[in-house]
Amino acid sequence: MMDWTDRRCRAFHRVLSQRARLYTEMVTTGAVLHGDRQRLLGFDPVEHPVALQLGGSDPCDLASAARVGEDLGYDEINLNVGCPSDRVQSGRFGACLMREPELVAECMAAIVAAVRIPATVKCRIGVDEQDPEHSLFRTVELCAAAGVQVFIVHARKAWLQGLSPKENRDVPPLDYDLVHRLKRARPELTVVLNGGLGTLEQAQAQLEPRGGVALDGVMLGRAAYHEPALLGRVDRLFFGEGTDVEPAAAVAAYLPYVHARLSEGVALPSMTRHMLGLFHGRPGARAWRRILTVESIGPGAGVEVIERALEAVTRPQQAEAA
Repeated sequence: MMDWTDRRCRAFHRVLSQRARLYTEMVTTGAVLHGDRQRLLGFDPVEHPVALQLGGSDPCDLASAARVGEDLGYDEINLNVGCPSDRVQSGRFGACLMREPELVAECMAAIVAAVRIPATVKCRIGVDEQDPEHSLFRTVELCAAAGVQVFIVHARKAWLQGLSPKENRDVPPLDYDLVHRLKRARPELTVVLNGGLGTLEQAQAQLEPRGGVALDGVMLGRAAYHEPALLGRVDRLFFGEGTDVEPAAAVAAYLPYVHARLSEGVALPSMTRHMLGLFHGRPGARAWRRILTVESIGPGAGVEVIERALEAVTRPQQAEAA
């Protein structure tokens, strides 16, 4: 989710769900230790609970970056062992670390020792020609011995040679059963399923017990980004709390944040770009996207652009209801 789940996106998603845990984009240890921390790591208190996802493979650097994240107020430090892009492979982090479970465990031991907040792993089930059962279980075994209790498992192998990151989203096939077997083998660990979940109904189905044991959670990525309205049902369906947040209500709740950021000099498109899919599949969705895309880039564009887009999308819905 690099370049997607930035702080503007997370603030928007938070108005849709108060309970879902939000994750940053993957930030490399080099960027954390030597970059513009406010730009890369700054976040609004409304985002809690929010996890900082790190990319790296040097235990000392990861420990230092984790301490920075804890000092800034993040609720969790997550190590990315799943991203398949060429950029992360060249830097020896992301999915290629599935080939080095001992190093991953060493990295996690350093993070666990450095911070008091939870240290978690997001991994694949394997890469390239690895046997997924062996690569996944070995990674979990060693990291658990290092003190890790939470594993977010993308249930698809990553092919690092011959496939693009985009192709890696669909090839090879998902293996949800393997993640369920992991949970049955290690019931004391928190195991969260990720990968290919496009609807909340699909997510709920994966949380049904198998062999008497149920997974502890699910993670949604692209589905939540492209159709954020589904997040408006998360608190009720998964946590038994509150009522559904309708898209128009989410817009109204987000506007004060937009107004405040505009007064600080933040560009409107950096916020509206995360809202484009909010009315996906509903009457007026095209007008909503067009207005936000075209008018938000104009000189002096402000919250009135969002208000016009909302009016354009609610008129067709009102007419349909009548």
